[in-house]
Amino acid sequence: MNKDNIIISIDHVSKWFGDKRVLDDISLNIKKGEFVTILGPSGCGKTTTLRIIAGFETPDEGSIYIDGELMNKVQPHKRPVNTVFQRYALFPHLNVFDNIAFGLKLQGVAKDEIEKRVMRVLKMVGMTDYEWRDVDSLSGGQQQRVAIARAIVNRPAVLLLDEPLSALDHKMRKDMQIELKQMHKQLGITFVYVTHDQEEALTLSDTVVVMNHGVIQQIGSPTDIYNEPVNCFVADFIGESNIFNAIMVEDRKVSFMDHEFECVDEGFGENVPVDVVVRPEDIYIMPKTDKGQFDGVVSSCIFKGVHYEIIVNTPDGYELMIQDYNPFEVGMEVSMIIKPTDIQVMKKERICNTFEGEMIDDTHVEILDCEFECLKQEGISAGDKVLVEVDFDKVELTDDKRDGTCEGDIRFILYKADHYQLSVRALNREYIYVDTQDVWEDRDIVGINIRPEDMRIKLKEAKSQA
Repeated sequence: MNKDNIIISIDHVSKWFGDKRVLDDISLNIKKGEFVTILGPSGCGKTTTLRIIAGFETPDEGSIYIDGELMNKVQPHKRPVNTVFQRYALFPHLNVFDNIAFGLKLQGVAKDEIEKRVMRVLKMVGMTDYEWRDVDSLSGGQQQRVAIARAIVNRPAVLLLDEPLSALDHKMRKDMQIELKQMHKQLGITFVYVTHDQEEALTLSDTVVVMNHGVIQQIGSPTDIYNEPVNCFVADFIGESNIFNAIMVEDRKVSFMDHEFECVDEGFGENVPVDVVVRPEDIYIMPKTDKGQFDGVVSSCIFKGVHYEIIVNTPDGYELMIQDYNPFEVGMEVSMIIKPTDIQVMKKERICNTFEGEMIDDTHVEILDCEFECLKQEGISAGDKVLVEVDFDKVELTDDKRDGTCEGDIRFILYKADHYQLSVRALNREYIYVDTQDVWEDRDIVGINIRPEDMRIKLKEAKSQA
């Protein structure tokens, strides 16, 4: 990449709030004139990243460069950026003109130049003839336009936008998305946009940065992010997905749903556990025929305006979501085909839980800052540092935290066609991954139990097979 074309460089940045690590060694280069969206769920670190670029937060580790200059200790008002916040932060005692002109007056810009620049940006945001209006008399969409105008009138090299459309209704959001795209094209400056709305990110962006748990999961164009997700989180978070546990049998052949399918992926090895994603629009459905690859029965068919959303259950217990332009009656027997190019194979991030711990005595081990009973371990003594491996389906959850050896809360729910995979955060902030048939809700508080016979314990110095 041409470094002369980079306007923002985030170099191995980490950030803590107390004992919580909200950014974990993130690196990102943003090109001049690019529209970059940082996308992720609440608490993933996207707004903290934006605030570090703006100068409202300081990284605990790593560096921020803007246009080649180190910015770690540069005050916000001295950086070549302007920020548009979720809450517009307009001055209620000033009219539209004076709100937009405020920064220019502080800079000592000449009066006629201020008027010229304010009127130009008012035209750009579609607010001509509103300059003398009281901002409290404006609608939410109009206030947002004023906030954007106030930011761009200063001609920043970078415009930072922190979920600026979240307070608007659906139609107004759609209209403002189109206007933002047009503004970006007209201005030619760099936009860095934060949102949790996947559709918004795909609509607006040149580049999407997907974050979770303070870590960048994937960087790519909207098309790449949608069609070639690197892991289950990205596949599930961006659009609708059918996600399966699978085995890569060999190059160009993968097994899932108890069937083998031709695919286009290579280099995973032979008989290797992988994850597979198939988008709902990429499953071809037809009345039952011997020409299909596999069969099922329609359990639901809902009209969604442009297409029908069809749920099909297979005889082997898998549930698929399919999007098709034609309806299929509930109870109808159908056949389905998945083409090799529509199967996306992904490396598994982990194949079991692995915890660092310490032996308390012969039959007790401390993991997750809790004491668990375990089987007696040969060659391992009290005080030894150990690794404890537990399969996802061997972790038991209880709906009363008092019934668990440990306590946690559910932070992510992934449906994998015949079961749920949960990400549960323990009180010490470590994550436990759980495969279950039970239905849980996000942020449910749960008890966590692991039976002694379901732990594989080895000295920490020994190499884990996970």
